Amino acid sequence: MASVSSLGAGTSLDLQTLYDSLESSEQTRLTPITTQQTSYKAKLTAWGIVQTSLEKLQTAADTLKDTSKIASTKVSSTNTAFSATLANDASAGSYSVEVSQLAQAQSLLSKSAPSKDSDLGDSSLASRTITITQSGQDTPMTVTLTQDQSSLSDIRDAINKQQGSVTASIIKSDDDTYYLSLTSRDTGTANEMTVTTDDSSLAQYISYDKTSATNGMSQQVAAADAELTINGVAITRSSNTITDAPEGVTLALTKTNVGSPETLTVQKDNQPMVDAVQAYVDAYNSLQTTIANQTKYTTVDQGSDAQSTSNGDLLGDGTLRNIQTRLRSMLSTSQSGGDYSLLSQIGVTQDVDGKLTVDSDKLNTALDEKSASVVTFLSGDGKTTGFATQASNLLESMLASDGSVQQAEDGINTTLKRLSDQYDQVNDQITATMARYKTQFTSLSTLVSSMTQTGNYLTQQFDAMNS
Repeated sequence: MASVSSLGAGTSLDLQTLYDSLESSEQTRLTPITTQQTSYKAKLTAWGIVQTSLEKLQTAADTLKDTSKIASTKVSSTNTAFSATLANDASAGSYSVEVSQLAQAQSLLSKSAPSKDSDLGDSSLASRTITITQSGQDTPMTVTLTQDQSSLSDIRDAINKQQGSVTASIIKSDDDTYYLSLTSRDTGTANEMTVTTDDSSLAQYISYDKTSATNGMSQQVAAADAELTINGVAITRSSNTITDAPEGVTLALTKTNVGSPETLTVQKDNQPMVDAVQAYVDAYNSLQTTIANQTKYTTVDQGSDAQSTSNGDLLGDGTLRNIQTRLRSMLSTSQSGGDYSLLSQIGVTQDVDGKLTVDSDKLNTALDEKSASVVTFLSGDGKTTGFATQASNLLESMLASDGSVQQAEDGINTTLKRLSDQYDQVNDQITATMARYKTQFTSLSTLVSSMTQTGNYLTQQFDAMNS
């Protein structure tokens, strides 16, 4: 608002003070609007806090719903010839494992060359081809070299450029002795290499066939399959990673233990499931605390017409109350199709404050005796039945783009937009009113000043006549 410091100059009227008082009075018209804006912004923040708690509960429900991803066994033995990892559906059991041979990748070494950069091929050829065949690969590796590309370095670079099933490297013995080494990327006899070339000069260095007596390369490491027995059953695999024996168990072989078989013990493990149940309970209880804080009511002194400022921002909110009621009713929903139909039967109960508690002994007993029934109770068919499935579906609908949480936030944002428009409208009215007051007060000030000057003149004239 522009200054009107000239108002009332030379008069006994304090027009500026009157103007400021009127302006302050007009500004109070905005107070109810700003008060509502503050309240609704606080509600929006409160809904954001509630939404975060609901999302955490949904995450816990989703985890509990997908019981197939929760491990039910663990390795309890200590093993040195191998390590074992378990799939979530691995069965408990004890296995005698004896490793008689580790899988190896074949390695070949060329005859020595005086330089790694000197051409070794037939210079009369415009090009030459090196073919590396492995029965375990769908297609042979074919490397084509130009007329001046037949050195060890050229061959190494051309093979490695293909990023295929064979890698090449150069080994320097001394300044005049170089070798080319070829190594199969994969272990096992299925990946034995046969190396041929249509360049007879180059073949003296780069060629290998295990059935031939004249090879340009020699075998340094023979290809070998992993060989072991599990509970007396002989197993052969091309890799040291055994993924299908026993079922659900992956063995990574590290050394042989002929004559000293090791026992692999896989035992039942309830803890991951117990932890998943506890995580849901913790998330549920956290949500109840959040709701309690946001709907808190503080009593005031009798006869007071003012509410406590410590009340929750969502006190009396019907949408939030409905969400809380629907989630609580889920706790008593009976499930069919198994030995357990209620949460309390697996050790999860509700106290007088609406919080959940877990009886771990009761839950462990249920998992020990009827683990499949616990899974059925929690997961159901994974679509519409099962406690965790239904809880996940309910939370998903609440948090959806058209769910109750979003609708509540949209309603608040609509109200805030309306209040903002109302604020601008009232503020414009105040500005227009004060502009009108300024014009009127300026005219009044001018009139009073003129009258004051006329009065002073007449006083001077009367004084002169009397003298």
